[in-house]
Amino acid sequence: MHTFTIIGFGRFGKTLARLLKDTIKQEKTLLFIIDPFVPAQEILDFTKKLNIPENKIKVFQTPKDFYTYLAQKLDRKDQQNVHFIFFAVPINKFEKIFKQHLRFLHSNHVVVDVLSVKTHPYKVFKKALKEDPKLQFILTHPMFGPDSSRNGFNGLRMVMHNLSARKQNYNRLKKIFKEKGLKIIEMDPKTHDKYAAYSQGVAHFIGRMLKAFDFAPTPIDTKGAEKLYEIMQQTVNDTWELFYDLQHYNPYTKKMRTKLGSAYKKIYNKLLPKRVNPPYTTIGIQGGVGSFNEIAYQKFIKEYNIKNPKIKYLYTTERVLSNLYRGNIDIGIFAIHNAQGGLVWESARALAKYNIKIIAEFYILVRHFLMKRKDTKLEEITQIMAHPQVFKQCKNNLAKKYPHLKQIVGKGPLIDTAYAAKQLAEGKLPKGTAILGPQILADIYDLEIIDHDLQDLKDNKTWFLGVVMG
Repeated sequence: MHTFTIIGFGRFGKTLARLLKDTIKQEKTLLFIIDPFVPAQEILDFTKKLNIPENKIKVFQTPKDFYTYLAQKLDRKDQQNVHFIFFAVPINKFEKIFKQHLRFLHSNHVVVDVLSVKTHPYKVFKKALKEDPKLQFILTHPMFGPDSSRNGFNGLRMVMHNLSARKQNYNRLKKIFKEKGLKIIEMDPKTHDKYAAYSQGVAHFIGRMLKAFDFAPTPIDTKGAEKLYEIMQQTVNDTWELFYDLQHYNPYTKKMRTKLGSAYKKIYNKLLPKRVNPPYTTIGIQGGVGSFNEIAYQKFIKEYNIKNPKIKYLYTTERVLSNLYRGNIDIGIFAIHNAQGGLVWESARALAKYNIKIIAEFYILVRHFLMKRKDTKLEEITQIMAHPQVFKQCKNNLAKKYPHLKQIVGKGPLIDTAYAAKQLAEGKLPKGTAILGPQILADIYDLEIIDHDLQDLKDNKTWFLGVVMG
């Protein structure tokens, strides 16, 4: 008497039932299914579609009920009964569920896992063998899923490793698999996981990436595009839980993902132009005309001997890095740190999103001037507009001299003080706005300086970075 037990009747549990259905129909073979979350009638309806006789199937809700039945109804009659018990459960739940069964297991039970990773169940089984060396364990990985096996199992691969099962039981299971047309590959858990990380792991990762990319068929698809769509469809039909577990329970997938990311970065960067607009070197800066960033730009091109420079005003670090990433500029310049204000958070947040290479770090001395429109009286000023870093650098002096004025930080390009000065001069900001920034803005936009050197530190240095794509 051979029995087959499937623990977990999800998508792959059902696939196992399809795989074993012809074997189960034999005279001395039974099928048991344990899944507390799937109604018994739903299970019976499924097996009925497989033409498995109802008297060949029994459904259990708990491990205790199942093992009690085995002991009372089957093992008592014939101690040579062999019970193949398949764990078709999520990888992250395997150890917990296995422990629920462990205390019931004995030497006639042949435990078979079908997880997509192998070192994890190997460690769990090895721990159990220390407590009872007579237990029988076989590690398997069906290299197919519900979708890829829907047209049959012939020619599909099955990885197997006999950890502790008796030879005749291992060979019996191997023979059953071969009879279904499966190609058996015997492999140790460590080697399996190394290979799987760079085959199955890559395929699932790319499939998920294509889904996130909204990859879809077109009327002019090539065979390659059709294959990519097929990969996406096969992988995204599996649960996110399975994908997550594949990536985290295989010890080699982390290195795979890192290598895959490096390969993407390498290919992407190769596609960027050597120069956006030859023969110029196009440099994008965080600020606008008259900004400290423009002053930093002048210092940068002089100190680093940049030939044929061409400036592009982008106002924010995010826009600088975004344009660099898209190949719209050759070099990016932005502020990163100030002696008084500390880290420029705008730049730090933007840096977290991009892979770049730093080619220059330098500083300029910064002085802050308060200015207004010439047609606005001093008593009409109600607010000061500047970059948040400027307010940090002038915090104490502003508190002493202008505590009554509201401090405003603009959104989008208006975060740049120079752009705010331009908007004020063009009448696009309230007349009661004062600008706090470099002296040159007053000359450029015909503004009147009403105070100077409002920075708290005399030696007020701001450091800048020059960057390219890494």
